Amino acid sequence: MAHNQLVIGINVDPETRCAHYHSEIDRIAIKFFCCGKYYPCYQCHESAGCGKSAVWPKERFDEKAVLCGACGHELTVKEYLGCTSVCPACSASFNPGCSLHKHLYFE
Repeated sequence: MAHNQLVIGINVDPETRCAHYHSEIDRIAIKFFCCGKYYPCYQCHESAGCGKSAVWPKERFDEKAVLCGACGHELTVKEYLGCTSVCPACSASFNPGCSLHKHLYFE
């Protein structure tokens, strides 16, 4: 494991991929605003999470909420949404801004 954060989910691998998302670029975890715990995806949070899903409000986008599964660097929401599909710390490729599901994580 390249990071020291606990990532909760179904079949989570060392780079934070899970049973639902496990392609080469699926290597981030999101700290859910509602419970402050890292999950690889919204489906893992629905299965094992707090049961009170809430998105990150815009006024808190400067807080660290995204974990690079390759190196363990924590990005703020603003950094993650503004990056170009690579980790700014280690240049590992990842899903840029979780484009299909970002509305489930961020306001």
